[in-house]
Amino acid sequence: MVMRLDKFLAHAGLGTRSEVKKIIRSGRVLLNGVAAKRPEDKVDEGMEVLLDGKVVSYAVSEYYMLNKPKGVVSASRDKDAKTVVDYITCPHAKDLFPAGRLDKDTEGLLLLTNDGPLAHELLSPKKHVEKVYQVWVEGMVTAEDQKLFGEGLDIGDGKKTRPAKLEKISYYDGEGRLLDFDGFEAGSAEIDNLEKPEENRICQTRLEITITEGRYHQIKRMFGKVGKSVQYLRRVSMGNLVLDEGLEPGGYRSLTEEEIFGLKIFKKT
Repeated sequence: MVMRLDKFLAHAGLGTRSEVKKIIRSGRVLLNGVAAKRPEDKVDEGMEVLLDGKVVSYAVSEYYMLNKPKGVVSASRDKDAKTVVDYITCPHAKDLFPAGRLDKDTEGLLLLTNDGPLAHELLSPKKHVEKVYQVWVEGMVTAEDQKLFGEGLDIGDGKKTRPAKLEKISYYDGEGRLLDFDGFEAGSAEIDNLEKPEENRICQTRLEITITEGRYHQIKRMFGKVGKSVQYLRRVSMGNLVLDEGLEPGGYRSLTEEEIFGLKIFKKT
C-alpha cells in the first residue's frame, strides 16, 4: 500500500484533507523519524508515522448502521452512560464514532464509522443532507403548522430554521385508534374546518418530518414553537441511507457495498 500522506492522515480520522495539509506543513508529522513537509509525500507499508510523537495507524474504513434505542448516548465514550459504540462488537470498535447524534431519548438510524472525511461531509451544513424522522405529537398538527414549518421557524437561537416538510400525517384518539375524516386528506386545509366535537377527539398526530439541519433538540423546539409537545421521535433515513426495519432497537449491521457507494456518491455532490 502506497498512499499520499495527507490522505493517510485524513483516513486515520485526524481531520479533513485541508486540515491535515496544515498539520503536515507545520512540521508536526515524522516519517521514519524525518519531518514531513509536503502533503504529497508517500506513506508505504512498514513506515512509522508519528504526529506530535504519537504513532498514527491507518485503519480500513468501516461503516455500521445502528438502530439506536432510547436512553443511549450518541458518543464514543461516556463515564456515566451507555454509548452507541458500546453496541458494536467488531475488533476496531474503539476507533468508531457516530456520524452526527441523536438525542438520548430519540430512536432510530445512526451511522457509526471510522471514516472521518465522509462523516464530515455528511454533517456539513453546506450539504443540506435530508434527515427524515417519524414523530408522534400531542394534539392536532394543522395545515397552518405545515405552512410555518415550510417557511422556517425562529426557535430561539437567532436564525430561522431551514424549510422543513411535514408529511404522511394521521390522527389518533385517546385509545390510539386512527381517525378517519370522511376522505379528507390528513393535514389538508379541510382538516382545520372540523366541527369542535370531532376535533376534540384528536389526542395525537403521527407524521414524518424532513429537515436538513441538526440543531440542538431541533424538532422538539420546532413543535414547541407552535405549542405542541413531541411524545416520540425516531430517525428513519439520512441522505441515501435508510434504516433497516429488520433491526431491533440496539441491533446493528455492516453497510452493504451499495449503501457505502450511495454515501460516497452523495459526498461528491
